[in-house]
Amino acid sequence: MIDRYSRKEMTKIWDLQNRFQCMLDVEIAACRAMNELGIISNEDLDVIVEKADFDVERIAEIEEITHHDVIAFLTNIAEYVGPSSRWIHFGMTSSDVLDTASSIQLKQAGELILRDLQKFSEILKMKAREYKNTLCIGRSHGIHAEPTTYGLKYALWYDEMQRNISRMENAIAIVSVGQISGAVGNYAHLSPEIEEIACKYLDLNPVNISTQIIQRDRISEFMNTLAIIGSTIEKISMEIRHLQRTEVLEVEENFSKGQKGSSAMPHKRNPIITERMCGMARVLRSNAIAALENNALWHERDISHSSVERIILPDSTILMNYMLNKMIPLIENLLVYPEKMMQNIELTNGLVFSQVVLLELSKKGISREKSYTLVQRNAMECWKSKKPFAELILADEEIREFLTEEEIGNIFSYERYYKNVDFIFDRIGIL
Repeated sequence: MIDRYSRKEMTKIWDLQNRFQCMLDVEIAACRAMNELGIISNEDLDVIVEKADFDVERIAEIEEITHHDVIAFLTNIAEYVGPSSRWIHFGMTSSDVLDTASSIQLKQAGELILRDLQKFSEILKMKAREYKNTLCIGRSHGIHAEPTTYGLKYALWYDEMQRNISRMENAIAIVSVGQISGAVGNYAHLSPEIEEIACKYLDLNPVNISTQIIQRDRISEFMNTLAIIGSTIEKISMEIRHLQRTEVLEVEENFSKGQKGSSAMPHKRNPIITERMCGMARVLRSNAIAALENNALWHERDISHSSVERIILPDSTILMNYMLNKMIPLIENLLVYPEKMMQNIELTNGLVFSQVVLLELSKKGISREKSYTLVQRNAMECWKSKKPFAELILADEEIREFLTEEEIGNIFSYERYYKNVDFIFDRIGIL
Protein backbone atom coordinates (compact mmCIF):
# COMPACT_ATOMS: atom_id res chain seq x y z
CA MET A 1 0.00 0.00 0.00
CA ILE A 2 2.96 2.36 0.55
CA ASP A 3 3.53 3.00 -3.15
CA ARG A 4 -0.14 3.79 -3.84
CA TYR A 5 -0.29 6.28 -0.99
CA SER A 6 2.95 7.93 -2.00
CA ARG A 7 1.96 8.14 -5.67
CA LYS A 8 -1.34 9.75 -4.68
CA GLU A 9 0.59 12.40 -2.74
CA MET A 10 2.88 13.10 -5.69
CA THR A 11 0.07 13.27 -8.22
CA LYS A 12 -1.80 15.73 -6.02
CA ILE A 13 1.18 18.10 -6.10
CA TRP A 14 0.82 18.47 -9.86
CA ASP A 15 -2.95 18.64 -10.25
CA LEU A 16 -4.45 21.97 -11.28
CA GLN A 17 -6.04 22.56 -7.89
CA ASN A 18 -2.66 22.59 -6.18
CA ARG A 19 -1.03 24.49 -9.04
CA PHE A 20 -3.50 27.37 -8.77
CA GLN A 21 -3.34 27.22 -4.97
CA CYS A 22 0.42 27.71 -5.12
CA MET A 23 -0.09 30.64 -7.49
CA LEU A 24 -2.67 32.13 -5.14
CA ASP A 25 -0.29 31.68 -2.21
CA VAL A 26 2.33 33.68 -4.13
CA GLU A 27 -0.14 36.48 -4.88
CA ILE A 28 -1.32 36.68 -1.27
CA ALA A 29 2.27 36.61 0.04
CA ALA A 30 3.08 39.57 -2.21
CA CYS A 31 -0.02 41.40 -0.93
CA ARG A 32 1.02 40.76 2.67
CA ALA A 33 4.47 42.14 1.90
CA MET A 34 2.99 45.25 0.31
CA ASN A 35 0.73 45.67 3.32
CA GLU A 36 3.73 45.53 5.67
CA LEU A 37 5.35 48.32 3.66
CA GLY A 38 2.22 50.47 3.64
CA ILE A 39 1.23 50.01 -0.01
CA ILE A 40 -1.93 48.01 0.64
CA SER A 41 -4.29 49.02 3.45
CA ASN A 42 -5.27 46.63 6.23
CA GLU A 43 -8.88 46.74 5.01
CA ASP A 44 -7.96 45.71 1.47
CA LEU A 45 -5.62 42.99 2.71
CA ASP A 46 -8.34 41.57 4.98
CA VAL A 47 -10.73 41.38 2.04
CA ILE A 48 -8.09 39.72 -0.17
CA VAL A 49 -7.13 37.14 2.44
CA GLU A 50 -10.73 36.36 3.31
CA LYS A 51 -12.24 36.24 -0.17
CA ALA A 52 -9.47 35.29 -2.59
CA ASP A 53 -10.36 31.98 -4.21
CA PHE A 54 -10.54 30.32 -7.61
CA ASP A 55 -12.43 27.69 -9.55
CA VAL A 56 -10.44 25.49 -11.93
CA GLU A 57 -13.29 25.07 -14.39
CA ARG A 58 -14.05 28.79 -14.42
CA ILE A 59 -10.37 29.57 -15.12
CA ALA A 60 -10.50 27.21 -18.08
CA GLU A 61 -13.63 28.99 -19.39
CA ILE A 62 -11.94 32.40 -19.17
CA GLU A 63 -8.74 31.11 -20.76
CA GLU A 64 -10.76 30.01 -23.79
CA ILE A 65 -11.27 33.72 -24.40
CA THR A 66 -8.03 35.27 -23.12
CA HIS A 67 -5.61 32.57 -24.28
CA HIS A 68 -3.52 33.56 -21.26
CA ASP A 69 -3.55 31.37 -18.19
CA VAL A 70 -2.39 33.97 -15.65
CA ILE A 71 -4.90 36.58 -16.84
CA ALA A 72 -7.65 33.95 -16.65
CA PHE A 73 -6.50 33.07 -13.15
CA LEU A 74 -6.44 36.71 -12.00
CA THR A 75 -9.83 37.44 -13.60
CA ASN A 76 -11.38 34.54 -11.71
CA ILE A 77 -9.87 35.70 -8.40
CA ALA A 78 -11.26 39.19 -9.01
CA GLU A 79 -14.73 37.66 -9.32
CA TYR A 80 -14.39 36.50 -5.71
CA VAL A 81 -12.56 39.50 -4.25
CA GLY A 82 -14.17 42.51 -5.88
CA PRO A 83 -12.60 46.02 -5.94
CA SER A 84 -9.71 45.10 -3.61
CA SER A 85 -8.44 42.75 -6.31
CA ARG A 86 -6.74 45.75 -7.95
CA TRP A 87 -3.84 45.09 -5.58
CA ILE A 88 -3.48 41.45 -6.56
CA HIS A 89 -0.55 41.08 -9.01
CA PHE A 90 0.25 44.78 -8.53
CA GLY A 91 3.64 45.55 -10.12
CA MET A 92 4.20 41.87 -10.88
CA THR A 93 4.66 39.92 -14.09
CA SER A 94 3.33 36.48 -14.97
CA SER A 95 6.66 34.77 -14.34
CA ASP A 96 6.78 36.14 -10.79
CA VAL A 97 3.78 34.03 -9.91
CA LEU A 98 4.33 31.13 -12.31
CA ASP A 99 7.99 30.52 -11.53
CA THR A 100 7.62 31.01 -7.80
CA ALA A 101 4.64 28.64 -7.78
CA SER A 102 6.74 26.10 -9.71
CA SER A 103 9.43 26.43 -7.07
CA ILE A 104 6.88 25.59 -4.38
CA GLN A 105 5.73 22.53 -6.32
CA LEU A 106 9.27 21.35 -6.99
CA LYS A 107 10.10 21.76 -3.33
CA GLN A 108 7.02 19.72 -2.37
CA ALA A 109 7.88 17.02 -4.91
CA GLY A 110 11.55 16.98 -3.94
CA GLU A 111 10.76 16.51 -0.27
CA LEU A 112 8.52 13.56 -1.08
CA ILE A 113 11.25 12.01 -3.26
CA LEU A 114 13.79 12.62 -0.49
CA ARG A 115 11.56 10.74 1.95
CA ASP A 116 11.41 7.79 -0.46
CA LEU A 117 15.18 7.88 -1.02
CA GLN A 118 15.77 7.61 2.71
CA LYS A 119 13.39 4.65 2.97
CA PHE A 120 15.08 2.90 0.07
CA SER A 121 18.48 3.60 1.56
CA GLU A 122 17.48 1.95 4.84
CA ILE A 123 16.37 -1.18 2.99
CA LEU A 124 19.73 -1.37 1.21
CA LYS A 125 21.54 -1.00 4.53
CA MET A 126 19.48 -3.78 6.09
CA LYS A 127 20.19 -6.14 3.18
CA ALA A 128 23.90 -5.29 3.22
CA ARG A 129 24.10 -6.35 6.85
CA GLU A 130 22.02 -9.49 6.24
CA TYR A 131 24.29 -10.75 3.44
CA LYS A 132 27.56 -9.25 4.65
CA ASN A 133 29.37 -12.59 4.64
CA THR A 134 27.40 -14.41 1.93
CA LEU A 135 29.95 -15.39 -0.70
CA CYS A 136 29.21 -14.87 -4.38
CA ILE A 137 31.35 -14.63 -7.47
CA GLY A 138 32.59 -11.24 -8.54
CA ARG A 139 32.51 -10.59 -12.26
CA SER A 140 34.46 -8.35 -14.61
CA HIS A 141 33.42 -8.03 -18.26
CA GLY A 142 30.63 -10.44 -17.29
CA ILE A 143 33.23 -13.18 -16.65
CA HIS A 144 34.00 -14.83 -13.32
CA ALA A 145 36.73 -12.95 -11.51
CA GLU A 146 37.23 -13.60 -7.78
CA PRO A 147 34.78 -14.23 -4.94
CA THR A 148 33.28 -11.29 -3.11
CA THR A 149 30.30 -11.07 -0.79
CA TYR A 150 26.74 -10.44 -1.82
CA GLY A 151 26.39 -7.93 1.00
CA LEU A 152 29.06 -5.75 -0.60
CA LYS A 153 26.75 -5.23 -3.57
CA TYR A 154 24.13 -3.69 -1.29
CA ALA A 155 26.80 -1.75 0.57
CA LEU A 156 27.97 -0.16 -2.67
CA TRP A 157 24.39 0.74 -3.64
CA TYR A 158 23.78 2.16 -0.16
CA ASP A 159 26.90 4.31 -0.38
CA GLU A 160 25.85 5.65 -3.77
CA MET A 161 22.36 6.31 -2.46
CA GLN A 162 23.85 8.50 0.28
CA ARG A 163 25.34 10.67 -2.43
CA ASN A 164 21.97 10.74 -4.17
CA ILE A 165 20.33 11.89 -0.95
CA SER A 166 22.89 14.70 -0.68
CA ARG A 167 22.28 15.61 -4.32
CA MET A 168 18.53 15.68 -3.74
CA GLU A 169 18.86 17.84 -0.65
CA ASN A 170 21.00 20.29 -2.62
CA ALA A 171 18.63 20.22 -5.60
CA ILE A 172 15.69 21.05 -3.33
CA ALA A 173 17.63 23.99 -1.91
CA ILE A 174 18.56 25.16 -5.42
CA VAL A 175 14.93 25.30 -6.61
CA SER A 176 13.46 26.65 -3.36
CA VAL A 177 13.63 30.25 -4.54
CA GLY A 178 11.09 32.91 -5.46
CA GLN A 179 11.01 36.20 -7.29
CA ILE A 180 8.78 39.28 -7.20
CA SER A 181 10.87 41.47 -9.47
CA GLY A 182 8.63 42.65 -12.29
CA ALA A 183 8.54 42.57 -16.06
CA VAL A 184 12.30 42.44 -16.66
CA GLY A 185 13.52 41.58 -13.18
CA ASN A 186 14.81 45.01 -12.17
CA TYR A 187 12.24 45.89 -9.45
CA ALA A 188 11.03 48.93 -11.42
CA HIS A 189 7.63 48.95 -9.71
CA LEU A 190 8.14 47.05 -6.46
CA SER A 191 11.12 47.13 -4.11
CA PRO A 192 13.35 44.10 -3.48
CA GLU A 193 12.10 44.22 0.12
CA ILE A 194 8.64 43.11 -1.05
CA GLU A 195 10.22 40.07 -2.69
CA GLU A 196 12.17 39.26 0.47
CA ILE A 197 9.12 39.51 2.74
CA ALA A 198 6.91 37.53 0.33
CA CYS A 199 9.49 34.74 0.07
CA LYS A 200 9.61 34.44 3.86
CA TYR A 201 5.85 33.83 3.87
CA LEU A 202 6.38 31.12 1.23
CA ASP A 203 9.39 29.53 2.97
CA LEU A 204 11.58 30.28 -0.04
CA ASN A 205 14.76 32.25 -0.58
CA PRO A 206 14.69 35.25 -2.91
CA VAL A 207 16.79 34.87 -6.05
CA ASN A 208 19.94 36.97 -6.22
CA ILE A 209 19.11 38.19 -9.70
CA SER A 210 16.66 37.36 -12.45
CA THR A 211 15.62 38.64 -15.83
CA GLN A 212 11.91 38.06 -16.13
CA ILE A 213 12.25 34.47 -14.96
CA ILE A 214 13.97 32.34 -12.37
CA GLN A 215 16.96 30.99 -14.28
CA ARG A 216 16.56 27.48 -15.59
CA ASP A 217 19.95 26.18 -14.51
CA ARG A 218 18.20 25.57 -11.19
CA ILE A 219 15.57 23.33 -12.72
CA SER A 220 18.25 21.69 -14.88
CA GLU A 221 20.15 20.74 -11.74
CA PHE A 222 17.00 19.34 -10.14
CA MET A 223 16.15 17.32 -13.25
CA ASN A 224 19.69 16.03 -13.68
CA THR A 225 19.65 14.93 -10.06
CA LEU A 226 16.56 12.86 -10.84
CA ALA A 227 18.37 11.40 -13.85
CA ILE A 228 21.38 10.43 -11.72
CA ILE A 229 19.14 8.78 -9.15
CA GLY A 230 17.43 6.97 -12.01
CA SER A 231 20.80 5.73 -13.22
CA THR A 232 21.50 4.27 -9.77
CA ILE A 233 18.16 2.48 -9.84
CA GLU A 234 19.03 1.25 -13.34
CA LYS A 235 22.42 0.02 -12.10
CA ILE A 236 20.76 -1.99 -9.32
CA SER A 237 18.07 -3.28 -11.66
CA MET A 238 20.51 -4.35 -14.34
CA GLU A 239 22.50 -6.35 -11.81
CA ILE A 240 19.35 -8.08 -10.58
CA ARG A 241 18.32 -8.83 -14.15
CA HIS A 242 21.67 -10.46 -14.83
CA LEU A 243 21.61 -12.42 -11.59
CA GLN A 244 18.11 -13.73 -12.43
CA ARG A 245 19.18 -15.21 -15.77
CA THR A 246 18.47 -18.93 -15.87
CA GLU A 247 22.16 -19.78 -16.19
CA VAL A 248 23.01 -17.63 -13.16
CA LEU A 249 19.89 -17.62 -10.94
CA GLU A 250 21.49 -16.19 -7.81
CA VAL A 251 18.53 -13.91 -7.11
CA GLU A 252 14.99 -13.60 -8.42
CA GLU A 253 12.21 -11.05 -8.29
CA ASN A 254 9.44 -12.26 -6.03
CA PHE A 255 6.80 -14.06 -8.08
CA SER A 256 3.41 -13.64 -6.44
CA LYS A 257 0.60 -16.18 -6.41
CA GLY A 258 -1.38 -15.93 -9.62
CA GLN A 259 1.29 -13.95 -11.44
CA LYS A 260 1.99 -14.93 -15.06
CA GLY A 261 5.36 -14.58 -16.77
CA SER A 262 4.58 -15.22 -20.42
CA SER A 263 1.53 -15.46 -22.65
CA ALA A 264 3.16 -18.36 -24.50
CA MET A 265 5.40 -20.17 -21.97
CA PRO A 266 3.84 -20.99 -18.59
CA HIS A 267 7.22 -21.71 -16.98
CA LYS A 268 8.54 -18.13 -17.35
CA ARG A 269 9.36 -15.96 -14.27
CA ASN A 270 10.62 -12.74 -15.78
CA PRO A 271 12.35 -9.77 -14.06
CA ILE A 272 9.58 -7.41 -15.12
CA ILE A 273 10.03 -4.73 -12.44
CA THR A 274 13.76 -4.29 -12.98
CA GLU A 275 13.30 -4.27 -16.75
CA ARG A 276 10.70 -1.54 -16.27
CA MET A 277 13.13 0.46 -14.11
CA CYS A 278 15.82 0.35 -16.81
CA GLY A 279 13.37 1.70 -19.36
CA MET A 280 12.10 4.45 -17.07
CA ALA A 281 15.64 5.61 -16.31
CA ARG A 282 15.95 6.41 -20.02
CA VAL A 283 12.92 8.69 -19.79
CA LEU A 284 14.45 10.57 -16.84
CA ARG A 285 17.66 11.12 -18.78
CA SER A 286 15.73 12.36 -21.82
CA ASN A 287 13.76 14.78 -19.67
CA ALA A 288 16.98 16.04 -18.09
CA ILE A 289 18.26 16.86 -21.57
CA ALA A 290 15.05 18.77 -22.27
CA ALA A 291 15.59 20.73 -19.05
CA LEU A 292 19.10 21.67 -20.19
CA GLU A 293 17.67 22.85 -23.50
CA ASN A 294 15.48 25.28 -21.50
CA ASN A 295 18.49 27.11 -20.12
CA ALA A 296 19.05 29.38 -23.11
CA LEU A 297 16.11 31.70 -23.90
CA TRP A 298 15.73 34.83 -26.03
CA HIS A 299 16.89 37.95 -24.19
CA GLU A 300 15.11 38.25 -20.82
CA ARG A 301 12.89 35.28 -21.66
CA ASP A 302 10.61 33.63 -24.16
CA ILE A 303 8.05 30.94 -23.37
CA SER A 304 9.64 27.97 -25.15
CA HIS A 305 10.57 26.55 -21.75
CA SER A 306 7.01 26.68 -20.42
CA SER A 307 5.49 24.03 -22.67
CA VAL A 308 8.40 21.68 -21.96
CA GLU A 309 8.16 22.08 -18.18
CA ARG A 310 4.42 21.39 -18.15
CA ILE A 311 5.39 17.88 -19.27
CA ILE A 312 8.79 17.09 -17.82
CA LEU A 313 8.36 18.41 -14.26
CA PRO A 314 5.27 16.40 -13.30
CA ASP A 315 6.28 13.42 -15.42
CA SER A 316 9.79 13.11 -13.98
CA THR A 317 8.87 13.63 -10.34
CA ILE A 318 5.88 11.27 -10.55
CA LEU A 319 8.06 8.75 -12.38
CA MET A 320 10.85 8.95 -9.80
CA ASN A 321 8.31 8.55 -7.01
CA TYR A 322 6.91 5.48 -8.79
CA MET A 323 10.35 3.96 -9.37
CA LEU A 324 11.44 4.31 -5.76
CA ASN A 325 8.20 2.86 -4.48
CA LYS A 326 8.62 -0.13 -6.76
CA MET A 327 12.24 -0.68 -5.76
CA ILE A 328 11.55 -0.61 -2.00
CA PRO A 329 9.29 -3.71 -1.94
CA LEU A 330 11.31 -5.35 -4.73
CA ILE A 331 14.50 -5.29 -2.65
CA GLU A 332 12.62 -6.18 0.53
CA ASN A 333 11.12 -9.29 -1.09
CA LEU A 334 13.91 -10.26 -3.48
CA LEU A 335 14.53 -14.02 -3.48
CA VAL A 336 18.19 -14.76 -2.77
CA TYR A 337 19.86 -18.15 -3.35
CA PRO A 338 23.20 -18.42 -1.47
CA GLU A 339 23.58 -22.09 -2.42
CA LYS A 340 23.47 -21.20 -6.10
CA MET A 341 26.00 -18.45 -5.47
CA MET A 342 28.42 -21.01 -4.09
CA GLN A 343 27.71 -23.38 -6.98
CA ASN A 344 28.59 -20.60 -9.39
CA ILE A 345 31.83 -19.85 -7.52
CA GLU A 346 32.82 -23.50 -7.89
CA LEU A 347 31.72 -23.68 -11.51
CA THR A 348 35.28 -23.11 -12.77
CA ASN A 349 36.85 -25.80 -10.57
CA GLY A 350 38.95 -23.44 -8.48
CA LEU A 351 40.11 -21.01 -11.16
CA VAL A 352 38.96 -18.15 -8.93
CA PHE A 353 42.21 -18.67 -6.97
CA SER A 354 44.49 -18.05 -9.98
CA GLN A 355 45.59 -14.63 -8.74
CA VAL A 356 46.48 -16.01 -5.33
CA VAL A 357 48.76 -18.63 -6.95
CA LEU A 358 50.32 -15.85 -9.06
CA LEU A 359 51.02 -13.68 -6.02
CA GLU A 360 52.41 -16.54 -3.92
CA LEU A 361 54.83 -17.44 -6.69
CA SER A 362 55.89 -13.80 -6.97
CA LYS A 363 56.62 -13.78 -3.24
CA LYS A 364 59.11 -16.59 -3.87
CA GLY A 365 61.21 -14.33 -6.09
CA ILE A 366 59.91 -15.43 -9.49
CA SER A 367 59.31 -12.67 -12.01
CA ARG A 368 55.69 -11.71 -12.57
CA GLU A 369 55.97 -12.69 -16.23
CA LYS A 370 57.23 -16.19 -15.38
CA SER A 371 54.65 -16.62 -12.60
CA TYR A 372 51.87 -15.53 -14.94
CA THR A 373 52.98 -18.07 -17.56
CA LEU A 374 53.02 -20.92 -15.04
CA VAL A 375 49.59 -20.08 -13.66
CA GLN A 376 47.95 -19.39 -17.01
CA ARG A 377 49.24 -22.70 -18.39
CA ASN A 378 47.43 -24.58 -15.65
CA ALA A 379 44.36 -22.35 -15.88
CA MET A 380 43.94 -23.12 -19.58
CA GLU A 381 44.33 -26.83 -18.87
CA CYS A 382 41.66 -26.53 -16.17
CA TRP A 383 39.30 -24.87 -18.66
CA LYS A 384 39.95 -27.62 -21.18
CA SER A 385 40.01 -30.74 -19.01
CA LYS A 386 37.64 -29.60 -16.22
CA LYS A 387 40.15 -31.01 -13.71
CA PRO A 388 40.31 -29.19 -10.35
CA PHE A 389 42.74 -26.29 -10.54
CA ALA A 390 44.27 -27.25 -7.19
CA GLU A 391 45.16 -30.73 -8.49
CA LEU A 392 46.84 -29.28 -11.57
CA ILE A 393 48.88 -26.86 -9.43
CA LEU A 394 49.94 -29.69 -7.11
CA ALA A 395 51.00 -31.76 -10.11
CA ASP A 396 53.01 -28.99 -11.77
CA GLU A 397 56.68 -29.76 -11.09
CA GLU A 398 57.90 -26.23 -11.84
CA ILE A 399 55.43 -24.73 -9.37
CA ARG A 400 56.22 -27.39 -6.75
CA GLU A 401 59.84 -26.23 -6.77
CA PHE A 402 58.61 -23.05 -5.07
CA LEU A 403 55.39 -23.97 -3.22
CA THR A 404 54.87 -26.78 -0.73
CA GLU A 405 51.72 -28.89 -0.53
CA GLU A 406 50.71 -27.02 2.65
CA GLU A 407 51.24 -23.63 1.01
CA ILE A 408 49.16 -24.68 -1.98
CA GLY A 409 46.42 -25.91 0.37
CA ASN A 410 46.34 -22.52 2.08
CA ILE A 411 45.96 -20.80 -1.28
CA PHE A 412 42.59 -22.46 -1.89
CA SER A 413 40.81 -20.79 1.02
CA TYR A 414 37.88 -18.37 0.87
CA GLU A 415 38.80 -16.61 4.13
CA ARG A 416 40.74 -13.81 2.40
CA TYR A 417 37.56 -12.65 0.64
CA TYR A 418 35.87 -11.93 4.00
CA LYS A 419 38.68 -10.41 5.99
CA ASN A 420 38.23 -6.74 5.03
CA VAL A 421 34.45 -6.66 4.66
CA ASP A 422 34.01 -5.20 8.15
CA PHE A 423 36.51 -2.46 7.29
CA ILE A 424 34.50 -1.49 4.18
CA PHE A 425 31.21 -1.56 6.09
CA ASP A 426 32.66 0.58 8.84
CA ARG A 427 34.02 3.11 6.36
CA ILE A 428 30.59 3.67 4.82
CA GLY A 429 28.85 3.68 8.18
CA ILE A 430 26.75 0.50 8.14
CA LEU A 431 28.77 -1.86 10.37
